[in-house]
Amino acid sequence: MPKKVEEETFKEFDRLSKLSPMSPDYGVIRTYLDWICELPWNISTIDLLDIKKAQKILETDHYGLEKIKKRILEFLAVRKLNPTGKSPILCFIGPPGVGKTSLGKSIARAMDRKFVRISLGGIRDEADIRGHRRTYIGALPGRILQELRKCGSKNPVFMLDEMDKIGIDFRGDPASALLEVLDPEQNNTFTDHYLDQPFDLSSVMFIGTANYAEPIPPALMDRMELIELPGYTETEKLNIAKKYLIPRQLKENGLNKDDLKIEDETVTEIIRRYTFEAGVRNLERTIASVCRAVATEIAKGNKKAAVIIKKDLQKILGPIKHESEVAMRTAVPGVATGLAYTPFGGEILFVESASMPGKGDLILTGQIGEVMKESAQAAFSITKGSSKKLGIIPTIFSKHDYHIHVPAGAVPKDGPSAGVAMFTSLVSLLTNKPVRADVAMTGEITLKGHVLPIGGLKEKILAAKQGGIKMVILPQRNKKDMVDVPAEAKKGMKFVYVSKTDDILKYAIQK
Repeated sequence: MPKKVEEETFKEFDRLSKLSPMSPDYGVIRTYLDWICELPWNISTIDLLDIKKAQKILETDHYGLEKIKKRILEFLAVRKLNPTGKSPILCFIGPPGVGKTSLGKSIARAMDRKFVRISLGGIRDEADIRGHRRTYIGALPGRILQELRKCGSKNPVFMLDEMDKIGIDFRGDPASALLEVLDPEQNNTFTDHYLDQPFDLSSVMFIGTANYAEPIPPALMDRMELIELPGYTETEKLNIAKKYLIPRQLKENGLNKDDLKIEDETVTEIIRRYTFEAGVRNLERTIASVCRAVATEIAKGNKKAAVIIKKDLQKILGPIKHESEVAMRTAVPGVATGLAYTPFGGEILFVESASMPGKGDLILTGQIGEVMKESAQAAFSITKGSSKKLGIIPTIFSKHDYHIHVPAGAVPKDGPSAGVAMFTSLVSLLTNKPVRADVAMTGEITLKGHVLPIGGLKEKILAAKQGGIKMVILPQRNKKDMVDVPAEAKKGMKFVYVSKTDDILKYAIQK
């Protein structure tokens, strides 16, 4: 341990030797000394920085994610060439089940380091990070030092999970406490309130994860390099199921590959009809249900082996859980199909408009947030302002109230990208012309009728493909981002790029 810490430790030891074991301070000082002695001040593992081996581990553990793997290998290569340099702190952003935590484990395995993970979800007390001062009864160090003590190394791969779910209340702001932990200029003298001595965290490799980047405080985000992990395509999910999920579930359920064979078209049916996600977590749970059903039959002595085909799924898993509602929902004027990006991936979003006798008020329902309410107000204003051009009688607005609803009502929604769908829905209602059932759209709109770019493009296109959409209307300024969308996701779909609201109606409204 450092000289200064050693001197302070001996002072505490002298105090302890002068105290009676019955003294209240005896146990406090004894616990403090135990912590000082058990922390890995100078214990570290030797980094194994074999780039070819790291590449092989990443390829073995994860399917796809080529851009992310490339960035991780670059990170390791720089570490190899400059071991003493300050490494950037990576933060994986993506929906659940896409492999954020397992990537961290693979990095630890590739570097031959120990792996530590703590979940920051729901943490509201700064003391969870920095610890409590020894004046408090039952005081302990914070989670950072607790985990380093458990792993017995000062240079593990340390994963800070769910960074977007850190809370804040009267007990302090944990995110602010993390600023010192994640700052390479400061973390070599990280001072926990309990120890009250500097501990060097500069050799720890911190990796953050989050579903959303927006809730992470800007000061914290500034200290990290954000790497987005997009959702998987149907083909990627099929390959992941064949290569990883099915073999793992066979093993966990006491089966071998001769006991159960699941056809490719059966796995595809599970992906389409029994799961709706960007990752593969629910897919693995569903495959586990199939394996358990076969294991039960084998345990009863009824079957020796099984081949699961599509028609067997309803018997094992029950009725289909997800079915395309697009054609049914958009069969009447006033309903448009939008595309949304949620923490769970892309989703199809229906926007419904209705009118009733009134005085021109706009009613908004569907648990929509402030930004989405403003988008609806903008869409309504554009529609009123363009009424003559659209063939709508202007006086109709003062005689009716208008209601925009975004199902499902129990799910909170927000963001500006539904503006295009809200405008189309209102125009469809007022002109009494239905929106094409095979068209979905996304984009923010301005009062002057401009269409602005949006985020989550790949996830939205994957959701459109899964929903049976044939044409997607996108902002012109998102055209350059289409290079990041896999060719498989774009196959069989037409993409129309618009810069003005007038252009939308040419493609969206039925002639």
